Amino acid sequence: MFYKFWRSVIVALAYAIFGVQVRGRDRVPKGTFILAPSHRSTLDIPLAATVTRRRMRFMAKRQLWHGPFWSWVFDELGAVPVDRDGGDRAALRVTEAALLEGEPVVVFPEGTRCSGPELSPLFSGAAYLALKQGVPIVPVGIGGSEQITVRRGPIKWFSRVCVVVGEPITCDRTQGTIKRSAITATNDELRTRLQACLSEAIEWSRTRSGGKAGEGV
Repeated sequence: MFYKFWRSVIVALAYAIFGVQVRGRDRVPKGTFILAPSHRSTLDIPLAATVTRRRMRFMAKRQLWHGPFWSWVFDELGAVPVDRDGGDRAALRVTEAALLEGEPVVVFPEGTRCSGPELSPLFSGAAYLALKQGVPIVPVGIGGSEQITVRRGPIKWFSRVCVVVGEPITCDRTQGTIKRSAITATNDELRTRLQACLSEAIEWSRTRSGGKAGEGV
């Protein structure tokens, strides 16, 4: 209930402030899946939650768990703390357990916030989990979150945000050791589809926002 309540509040605010448009929501699988969004802003975390009402387990940097209050909040939201070096095996085990329990998970494959219209190199965690558990990866491009204000003459406005859900990548469950070549091939496919989603989302956001991009926050 905690997740559902705060998701409803935050998503409602996102729609009101940024006029969020979600494209391709019908592509989200009904079963377990890994959501793999682009990452240009901390706003991408609540924006990713617009694609489904279901609870999703988010992998988030461990630094967010500072102090008893925020530790409690992120634990209640079902977030999974991850070390920023991208090599946190404990986090992968927790995420894998969530998939086994039938819960969708969110993995930002770029690992951290990046900038620009081109994806940064992707970490292989999402591909590894998908192949090990036999669940689809859903690429999601988020446009308009990197610079959230646009200038129209002397006035600044919030940019319009677009969330584009791509076609899921189907992965067969792998028994035993997963070959590096299989992980690389899946990661390459994810990069291609995610880049297409990001480009579409950015183009939509630019067209609808108009004006000149302002300072991001």
